[in-house]
Amino acid sequence: MAYTTLLFKHPETGDVKNAPAGFSWTTFFFGFFPAFFRGDWKWGLIMLVLLFLTAGLSGFVFMFIYNKMYIKGLIKKGYKVSSISPVDLNFVTAKMKMEIPLLESN
Repeated sequence: MAYTTLLFKHPETGDVKNAPAGFSWTTFFFGFFPAFFRGDWKWGLIMLVLLFLTAGLSGFVFMFIYNKMYIKGLIKKGYKVSSISPVDLNFVTAKMKMEIPLLESN
């Protein structure tokens, strides 16, 4: 999948978060740290513990799945995509095999 960054916005709080889609290069290079920097404490701790338990092997799995897990977490918290072209959103939705809600403009 081409590298795409989705801009999420929470409709009630106005909080904005960037979420890359596809392979997680930051997880590839920095392990569990990107999760902590994003405020994703749950997955950061899970990744940290699994890295120790698997002697680093779990990092190879998280490189491929972490961005999707992060996006699912944002959607679960009520965030919606506020900035991406519809063609790109359809492409990302198809590649990730999940529905990504789009923020309705007023």
